[in-house]
Amino acid sequence: MTGKMRCVLTILLLGLCLFGYSQDDWKLKTDKEGISIYTRTPSDSKFKAIRVVCDLDATLSQMVAVILDVNTGAEWVYSTKSSVLVKQVSPSEVVYYSEVSIPWPASNRDFIARLKAVQDTHTRVVTIYGPTEPGFLPVKKDIVRVQKSEGKWVIYPLGKDRIRVDYTLKADPGGDLPAWLVNMFVTKGPYESFKKLKLQLKKPAYAHPNLAFITD
Repeated sequence: MTGKMRCVLTILLLGLCLFGYSQDDWKLKTDKEGISIYTRTPSDSKFKAIRVVCDLDATLSQMVAVILDVNTGAEWVYSTKSSVLVKQVSPSEVVYYSEVSIPWPASNRDFIARLKAVQDTHTRVVTIYGPTEPGFLPVKKDIVRVQKSEGKWVIYPLGKDRIRVDYTLKADPGGDLPAWLVNMFVTKGPYESFKKLKLQLKKPAYAHPNLAFITD
């Protein structure tokens, strides 16, 4: 392929990416303490999807180590009552169970999710996919099982010990919670979680993680 052809292909791909991004129609709702939170209403759901963009003082390995350490999720993920490893599929893939506290009179929610970290060998960008697997464990009494949820972490290296996190989540809490009520508070959880995430990354347990599948 000639240099001119490569240039044309690059411009074409960039145009497609920019077009795809503009079509997402994300609207900025919160921007404070370096945490930017966007929302949009998907065409197939009445519940708003959220997107969080945040630059953090951390390495790729530190960020991945925190996310995959699912047993400590209750320490920083908003409203998490419990978070427990169910299956260690591989060093870069886990299945975990989590229960989310919901104010009375609504019932608590729970979900089972599979997290898998994949790194691009050229850009070093890490993507962690987090789809739910509702049938992985039996449903518990008096807890509503979340059936539909799609989460994704994209982690970009910005320089020495500096990263950018782009997190998106589309979920349906299930049960009889009205969409208008859920949508009113949809940015609170992500904001509180990312504030605690900054502190979580500074804990000694994540100072020097050794992840063979991640190149910093």
